[in-house]
Amino acid sequence: QVGPQDFEMLRVVGQGAFGKVFQVMHRASRTVYAMKVMRKERILQRDHSEYVRSERDLLTAVVHPYIVTLRFSFQTPTKLYLVLDFLNGGHLFFNLYRQGVFSEDVARLYTAEIVLAISYLHSQGIVHRDLKPENVLLDSEGHVRLTDFGLAKGNMGGETDRTNSFIGTMEYMAPEIIEAKGHGKAVDWWSTGILMYEMLCGVPPFRAKSRQALQQQIASGKVKYPKFLSSESQNLLKGLLTRDPAKRLGNGPDGSETVKRHAFFKSINWAKLEARQIESKFKPNVSCHMDVANFDKIWTEQPAVDSPCGTPTVASLGKFEGFTYVEPSFLASQHGAASVAQLAVVAEAAAAAEAPASSS
Repeated sequence: QVGPQDFEMLRVVGQGAFGKVFQVMHRASRTVYAMKVMRKERILQRDHSEYVRSERDLLTAVVHPYIVTLRFSFQTPTKLYLVLDFLNGGHLFFNLYRQGVFSEDVARLYTAEIVLAISYLHSQGIVHRDLKPENVLLDSEGHVRLTDFGLAKGNMGGETDRTNSFIGTMEYMAPEIIEAKGHGKAVDWWSTGILMYEMLCGVPPFRAKSRQALQQQIASGKVKYPKFLSSESQNLLKGLLTRDPAKRLGNGPDGSETVKRHAFFKSINWAKLEARQIESKFKPNVSCHMDVANFDKIWTEQPAVDSPCGTPTVASLGKFEGFTYVEPSFLASQHGAASVAQLAVVAEAAAAAEAPASSS
């Protein structure tokens, strides 16, 4: 059984609502991972156990080249742990902040990779609902990986499926979420548009000093398109940032195909992109697989300590039952095989203990 004792804490690389994200090393295999540590007490205080459980369940179900892979999940009496691939290119947000803006070619590739990831999620009946630069990571080759499924919603396979939660980060939130009209898959296409705009312009299209003013901007404010944007990029942004979800590009029976067919993507070979055969023109500066230079020093200079915390009440612990997961390919590997052998020994010992004593 995998647990916190199997990992060496290296660095802090992020902060979530319920705890920190660490760069860790698996002691046996020496593989470097990202470990998201969440405090049960905080999760229960905010009544978010369903979201956390949903994130773990959705991550075990998704397999895609532009979505981060969950390798393990486990728990202690006080915390939940998700162990994912460590991507040393860092957050898109941090790289964008350092670059100022991305060239249209780089923004096109990243938007296309995000389109493939979102398209795949929608085909699985999943709406991400929290697409923003902080939730997009870059690998060492400069390709994107979508992460953080904490607000994602499953079982949204139908065209008319709707949910009513007021959820997400406001700058990237679709108008129908703010207006509480019920929302579906189309919210991810709106957020894709906001993200693309930010990659090209350096800032999101809607900004205001108060939440109320920002809500008003999103609901009815005019989007300003700088003159340096090509007509194709402007046209795609207008399609994605259509306020009526029924008319928004990407929504409707053809789904993502309408986005893929857009003139802005005419140079993209979608089959090659799906196979990760298109090289990125932007490559993060990476010295080695353990490099954390592409993560904010606000995090990386913090002590990498999985600090103790309060224990939730026994009555509430059932909410996290069955949280443990080990990725199948790990079980098939050499270390996995050893673990399976150990489990077999334990199982045999247990069976032997339960067997009735032979008559003398």
